[in-house]
Amino acid sequence: MSDKHMTIEVVTPERVVFKDTIDALVLPGSQGYLGVLPDHAPMVSALKAGVLKYKAAGSYRRIAVSGGFAEVSDNRVTVLADTAERAEEIDVTRARASAERARRRLKEKAAGVDVTRAEASLQRAIARLRATGEGSSHSHEV
Repeated sequence: MSDKHMTIEVVTPERVVFKDTIDALVLPGSQGYLGVLPDHAPMVSALKAGVLKYKAAGSYRRIAVSGGFAEVSDNRVTVLADTAERAEEIDVTRARASAERARRRLKEKAAGVDVTRAEASLQRAIARLRATGEGSSHSHEV
């Protein structure tokens, strides 16, 4: 592996969630997952709800994000996320309950249920569970 690194900063409207030096990154882009290594070409991508996975100091870590944007330039990655939580911050019981509640709303399709909002809630809950390793996920190795 190269001795080159990148810096990353994951920011939400409320706080800086994560800032460090990393070796590699996988982002949940709006059109699919994107891999980023040192010396990546400059880019900006919209993000969808999913798991941001990064490698630092030989180990992999995960952050659940729900929308936003990522910018890559000069070995620096800036993620401006609507929401973001490191895996160790996620309350798995609460995420499971949120996913079940959203699934129930989508299944019932009762009058007054905002389907778009319920689908977004389900995607956020699934991302949170996948970040903790509780949900089924694809490998997305970097």
